[in-house]
Amino acid sequence: MPSLGRLHLITDTRPGRDPLAVLRAALPVARAELVVQVRVEDDATDREAYELAQRVVGLCRPYGATCLVNDRLHVALAVAAAGGHVGAEDLPVAAARRVLGAGAVLGATAREPGGAAAAVAAGVTYLGVGPCHATTTKAGLPDPIGPEGVRAVAGAVDVPVIAIGGVTVASVPALRAAGAYGVAVVGALSASPDPARTTAELIEALTC
Repeated sequence: MPSLGRLHLITDTRPGRDPLAVLRAALPVARAELVVQVRVEDDATDREAYELAQRVVGLCRPYGATCLVNDRLHVALAVAAAGGHVGAEDLPVAAARRVLGAGAVLGATAREPGGAAAAVAAGVTYLGVGPCHATTTKAGLPDPIGPEGVRAVAGAVDVPVIAIGGVTVASVPALRAAGAYGVAVVGALSASPDPARTTAELIEALTC
């Protein structure tokens, strides 16, 4: 299994959110267990995505945390991120692998065993699987698959499965029991009154 942090923090760039403040709180707690996925709103410019990703890379480096860029792989290359993540409407996995190169971390979204196995065959490092639970942080998502959906995917592949979608500290044990290697969060940290404490609780739930 590749060396990959178990807690994935996806940047929340919706109005009123401060993704860098959340990251600054989480990094000293999670350190190398943290993977930061830079995700921006669809209407954000490439320059905006680049500037955010560049700052995230700089913040992650002293802690040994991993920075990935979602969707915009040219931005990942431009800021020398560790890799990227592609969703269902982004570049196909095989094409993304060619763009990023053999040594990069590449994640892809999956929700059922067949698609997950195909993504692994095409070269992913890990899979983001979900949505596990209902979430309001991203519109247009399919119905939640729950821990059993995660179990079905985890049993079909040999790469780390990162459960995503409405993940909270309380839901981590069931997701880990279903075979998830780690979890990805947005609102659990961006809406927390104490992101550092919530990060510590998530790390404890993931590693106990």
